[in-house]
Amino acid sequence: MENLNQYLYIAAALLTVVEIILKWVFPEVRKDPANAGIIETLDSLWVAMVVALSLKAVLVQPFTIPSGSMEDTLEIGDYILVKKYEYGYSLLNATDRFLEFKKPQRHDIVVFVFPLDHTKDYIKRLIGLPGDVIEEKNKVLYVNGAKQDEPYAIHSAPEILPRGDYLGGNRDNFGPVTVEAGHYFMMGDNRDNSYDSRYWGQLDEKLIKGKAWVIYWHSNNFHPDFSRMFHLVQ
Repeated sequence: MENLNQYLYIAAALLTVVEIILKWVFPEVRKDPANAGIIETLDSLWVAMVVALSLKAVLVQPFTIPSGSMEDTLEIGDYILVKKYEYGYSLLNATDRFLEFKKPQRHDIVVFVFPLDHTKDYIKRLIGLPGDVIEEKNKVLYVNGAKQDEPYAIHSAPEILPRGDYLGGNRDNFGPVTVEAGHYFMMGDNRDNSYDSRYWGQLDEKLIKGKAWVIYWHSNNFHPDFSRMFHLVQ
């Protein structure tokens, strides 16, 4: 999910270097009327990139979907926009959240920093709020003792595994566990192929990046699929 973001930062860095060189190293190039058109284009691109990165930092950020853990809701090759402002902000993923428009809700699809590796971003569905009791029995999810209706969830593996029998975790039978204060329980919609809170634990709210909003592009082996574009993520 980070490739597009890396390209934006690299482009901005290169344009900044060019701007510095033209201003301080070769100012005569900038002053030459013959180069006016090129200089104006570079200046415009640099300003546009700065504005785009500023907006990305505080409002909306693009991400790509690299795995099938959220199928069929999100597919490999989906490009989505994430609303960063909705849940507020945490400085360096270390402070309490501030400027919150709303708190995350059950069933929201959330992008967050992976708790076990802060260089990676994950996307999962929020299943449990602070204080909720989460339990899974033979692939069926219960929250606070109530069986959940989950039309978005899929189970691709027919077998039901006992506790502790899948990647050292509990794929099909889990809990009950109580979600801690300031934390959330996250699960992928593709339940049998998702590395989520059943394995690595609860998500600290400080690690949340934003709420998935809309699919703006889909490409499968460089072939666009227009049928998936401009769909709200829900």
